Amino acid sequence: MSGTAGGEGTPMSEPGWNRREILRAAAAAGVGSAVFTRALSALAAEAGPGAVTPAMIGQAEWVAGIALTDAQRELMAKDLEGLRRDAAALRAVPLDNAVGPALVFRPDALGPAHAPVAPQRAPERLDRGPAARPASPGELAFLPATRLAALLAAGELTSVELTQLCLDRIARYDPELLAFVTVAPELALAAARRADAERAAGRARGPLHGVPFVAKDLLSYPGVRTTWGAGPFRDQVRPGKATAIARLEEAGGVLLGKTAVGELAWGDVWYGGTTKNPWKPAQGSSGSSAGTASSVAAGLAPYGLGTETWGSIVSPCTRCGATGLRPSFGRVSRHGAMALSWSMDKIGTIARSVEDCALAFAAIHGADGLDPTAVDRPFAWPPRRDPRSVRVGVVRELFDADYTKWADTEDEKPGYAEWQALDREALAALAQLGLDLVPVTPPATPPVGPMALILTAEAASAFDEFTLAGGADRLVRQVRDAWPNVFRQGRFIAAVDYLRAQRVRTLALAAMERLMAEVEVLVVPSFGGDMLLLTNLTGHPAVVVPDGYRPSDGTPTSLTFIGRLYGESELLSVAHAYQQATGFALRHPPGFSA
Repeated sequence: MSGTAGGEGTPMSEPGWNRREILRAAAAAGVGSAVFTRALSALAAEAGPGAVTPAMIGQAEWVAGIALTDAQRELMAKDLEGLRRDAAALRAVPLDNAVGPALVFRPDALGPAHAPVAPQRAPERLDRGPAARPASPGELAFLPATRLAALLAAGELTSVELTQLCLDRIARYDPELLAFVTVAPELALAAARRADAERAAGRARGPLHGVPFVAKDLLSYPGVRTTWGAGPFRDQVRPGKATAIARLEEAGGVLLGKTAVGELAWGDVWYGGTTKNPWKPAQGSSGSSAGTASSVAAGLAPYGLGTETWGSIVSPCTRCGATGLRPSFGRVSRHGAMALSWSMDKIGTIARSVEDCALAFAAIHGADGLDPTAVDRPFAWPPRRDPRSVRVGVVRELFDADYTKWADTEDEKPGYAEWQALDREALAALAQLGLDLVPVTPPATPPVGPMALILTAEAASAFDEFTLAGGADRLVRQVRDAWPNVFRQGRFIAAVDYLRAQRVRTLALAAMERLMAEVEVLVVPSFGGDMLLLTNLTGHPAVVVPDGYRPSDGTPTSLTFIGRLYGESELLSVAHAYQQATGFALRHPPGFSA
């Protein structure tokens, strides 16, 4: 068999040509070209007639979870060969990561109908009274965005001063933290000068006008690298601007740069090293919104954007003592963001306070016509309801479970026991606030853990071309709990099993809807039971806040509040009330105070 790919005179039958190279050549040639057609023909010839044998089917039955007779295997062989060739043809179609499936996940499909509304882009009012500028730059660096907004509005501070302060701190501390992939000083200072000029002309855009922010390096920005934390993409510049960044800039935000993300959104290890926890720099910051949480906690940026598929906001915020909002699925457009799991990815905010998260969320939520999952739903801030009128469910069963089971080693167990004690103190503090606390049990759902194969299958598909071309082999982490191994596993998940998992997910959604019909907010341990995975699968929003510091080493612990779908207003109001009463968010790591 002869043919060409990548130019005439390159026979596919020559030694050295394999399936991967044929696919690469076909992709480079372009769909619909004569070369592409010949590449498909070469794939079919490579497989050979009758290449799938009854014996091969027998060896693969354990993957499919079925047992067949010899006659059934014989009957199936030719058709499976056809399916294999169909799959090869589909693999030869070039697919950028931005191309999603022709399916849209809707977590509210089982609940009451929600009418679209015009999204509110700015708070109704933010009156913080007289603004006094702190005496030291270190104190100024750790003020929440709400206080910085008041200083900017009062003329006590300029955006250029604040932006330069952040850039100076990044230059000083980031070599230790490794929280930034790209710092953009020229871009940031130009935006700060525009913000100051607009404010001087009486054209203030709102409380975030002139306040710097950072963006996780999964989000695209024109002319700035978007590396996804992975070495094979370190020079990648994506087209267009992520909607979430664009909306913060429309609100007057000043982008400082792109923050580190664990390779392809897993963990805190990226091609530049391990992003560190400011409270314990010998320790990683957790991930995958590693750099945003670390930089906010260390006073390098007032707030920033993170993403979560399964814990990527909750986990680094817990480790670094930051506050994070993971909105309802579909609340924020993911246009311009790396796709990992089309039915689980969410963009959220990380800051020093609940209210800062609320301000940023007010700027970025709502449909944009570019992400088919993004919706318009009401959001009000400041909250219109007294948090004491919100029914708050407390899942006491999870607080009473043994936290030390979360530990990976015996040495870690005392730290988890301290965390449990701090969580119980947090419950007592909530009771003292006069909240309407209601004991509830975890929702009676189908097994939650097995539904994680949805993420495995979608992530493997999102990076299928990358894996087939050998890209996964070039990532830093080549261990069991890392993407290279998981991407390969994804090819062993049958489509029938993936869709079955999605059907089981429907039952989980119904169970959560029943529970959330009784209460408006849930309080749970951040990693208790299956709630973190469950609520990421069902799309419910969560706010994670620091709730204490371990006596043994001073590192933070956290508490998580979960809300109804699109119930961010009530969710944030309860978390804000707790945060205001406790003051844990006002602390900052001592090694970064200057």
